[in-house]
Amino acid sequence: MRRSFLVVLLIILSANLTFSFEKNRKENKMKLNAGIITNKLAETKDFYVNKIGFEITFESEWFLLLNTPGGTSSIAFMLPNHPTQKPIFQSEYGGKGVFITVEVENVDEEYERIKNLGIPIEVEIRDEEWGDRHFAVVDPNGIGIDFVTNKLYD
Repeated sequence: MRRSFLVVLLIILSANLTFSFEKNRKENKMKLNAGIITNKLAETKDFYVNKIGFEITFESEWFLLLNTPGGTSSIAFMLPNHPTQKPIFQSEYGGKGVFITVEVENVDEEYERIKNLGIPIEVEIRDEEWGDRHFAVVDPNGIGIDFVTNKLYD
C-alpha cells in the first residue's frame, strides 16, 4: 500500500513539475528585433516599404519601425545622434558586417519580382547543399538581405 502511494505521489509531482516547466517556458518567450542607425531614413523607408513590401508600424521624423508582411518580425531604423538616445544608440552603422535573412514561401517568385524592380542582385539565385534556395541584395545602408526558401522544410 505504501509503495503504491509513493508511485502515485511521484506521478503527481512529475506532472506538476512538467506543467510548471512548460508554464515558465511559455512566460519567458523572447522575440528578436534588430535596429539600424542610419542617416538614410527616407531611402531605407522607400526600399523596405515600396520595394520589399514591409509595412510601417510606427514612424516619426527620426525613427522608423517596420514589420514583415504578416507582422511576424520587425526591424527599426533610427537617425544617428538623436538627443533622446543614450550614446550606445547614437553612432551610425558603418555599412559592413551585417546581414538579414528574409524567409519567403517561393524564393523564385520573389527573385523575379525583385529583379523586375531593377534592384541589383548581389548573389544570383542558387541552391545550397544544406537545403536553402536563395538570392541576395543590398539595402541602401549596405546591409545584405538574403531571401531564402529552405527546401528541406517544404
